[in-house]
Parts: sequence; C-alpha cells; structure tokens
Amino acid sequence: MKRDPALYDYLPYNNRPKIEWPGGARVAFWVAPNIEFYELNPPKNPARSAWARPAPDVLNYSYRDYGNRAGFWRMLEAMKRCNVRGSVSLNVAMCEHHPEVIAACADNGWEFYSHGTNNTRYLMGMSEAQEREVIQDSIDTIRKHTGQRLDGWLAPALTYTDNTLNLVAEMGLTYVCDLFHDDQPGPVKVKQGRLTSVPYSLEMNDTIAYNVNLVQPRRYADILKRQFDRLYEEGTDSGTVMCIPLHPYLVGMPYRMAAFEEALSYITSHDKVWLATGREIAAHFNEHYFDAFAKAAQPVGEAP
Repeated sequence: MKRDPALYDYLPYNNRPKIEWPGGARVAFWVAPNIEFYELNPPKNPARSAWARPAPDVLNYSYRDYGNRAGFWRMLEAMKRCNVRGSVSLNVAMCEHHPEVIAACADNGWEFYSHGTNNTRYLMGMSEAQEREVIQDSIDTIRKHTGQRLDGWLAPALTYTDNTLNLVAEMGLTYVCDLFHDDQPGPVKVKQGRLTSVPYSLEMNDTIAYNVNLVQPRRYADILKRQFDRLYEEGTDSGTVMCIPLHPYLVGMPYRMAAFEEALSYITSHDKVWLATGREIAAHFNEHYFDAFAKAAQPVGEAP
C-alpha cells in the first residue's frame, strides 16, 4: 500500500538549513485572494457536484458572485491602506467575464497565478492532454490580459490528478500552493524542472474560518495575529512564511472587514516582515535554498 504521496521528502522543522529572507526579515508574508468565476450550470463531473442544490442553484451562485461585485472592491481598498499587494489565485475565466477586477489588481502591482479556468470545473478525471490544455490556457490568458508570466499554481477547488504537479513543472511554473504540509517552502518531487511548495494555509483561509469553523470576525482577527506572532518568533532562527488566503465573497462582507484590516495593520506594523508575493518567495527560495533543502531531506520511511 502506498504510504505517502511521494511528492516531497521529510525534513524535520528543527533541523534544516537556515533561511534568510531579504532585509533580515523573519517572516515572508503574503496575501492570496482567490478571484474566482463560477458557472451557474457547469458540465457535470462524475466525481463531484459543483453545487449543493439542484441546477440552477441561484442561491449559491449569487452568494459567490457577491465577491466580484462588492466584496473584492472593499478588500482591495483595505489592502491598499496597509500597503499589501495581493498574489491572485485566479480563475482565468475572470479575464473575459470581469476585466475590471483584473485591471484593478494589475494596476496595484499584484501577481497573478493560476487557479484553473473556472472554479466549477475540476481536474479529477481529466486525461493528461486535457489537463495540459487547462494549464496552457492559464499561461496564455494571464500573459494576454496582464503581460505577466505565470509562475504559480493552485488547482481549481483543490482538485488534482496524478499528473498535475509534474505537468505544472514541465510547463515552466516554479511554485505550487497545493501542499499544506509546512511553514517554510520546500522542494516538490517532479520528473522535470524545479518546483517549490510555497506555504498556503488552510487554517488561515477565510473559508475554513468562517464557513467551516464558524468563527466570529473578532476571533478571526485574533487567529491571524496569533499565527503571525508565533511565526515571527520562530523566524529569529530561520525565516518562516505566513499566508492569508481570501475569498472576497467572505472576507469582503461589511461586518468582517474591520477584523481583516486590524490583522493586516498589526502584521505590517512589525519591522522584520517581508511583504512579498508568492512568486517572490518562490524565486528567493529556488535561488538560495532549494538545493540545500533537497540534499538535507530524506525519503519518508528511510532511517537517517
């Protein structure tokens, strides 16, 4: 029986090469808004239904559409006030459907990485050729509409195949957010290319906080600050990463904005914080630490 996914080797947190971030920062801090497009009645995937209710599920569609119409703009202004750039986890269909949102992100110097085409079309069940086409579409669409090179990947609705990460690396991307196993970047084992896992936290994700754990906004702010405090303390020994993944239809609700901005203001008030993008974190790690981490790690199950 397969013991582990064989996507990364083991390296204990307290016994690794030391990471030094630019400017002597203790924490590389990045914010990852998921800018998503949902179809009202998408093609059916045999493994997963897009909506909880029978089609057309106007209730859940419009709940998410709130993010692109209202929540995004509120979130954008809060991030601007705190001088925090976003690294956009982008459903590239947004480029055609809501170009105003894409322009606003680009105008503020945000990075775009891929979250697939739509958040209602899943990778599981796709052939290698179909999945390759999805990745290529992301590369081409992001370049066409923003002029940016695509470096990062987060699978749509966190769905994958056995080919996903190998294809992402083969097609020239440099980092993924689909592994939730660490608070520092690390090498991903792929057949071709060099691919880094950049920490993207499910626990700090507003979907988990608000829709799963049902926390109150004041508690959400406290959770983010406590997460930062510990990573900032640990960063004195070796640089850590903190990510806040967001969904505008959740964090962008009026009664939740104060908590989000309170946490951003608190984090950015510290002097040893690198306000980075996913691309910047991956590039620094790939250049300076990838080889050392790969050499120090050992396959799961092997004795030292």
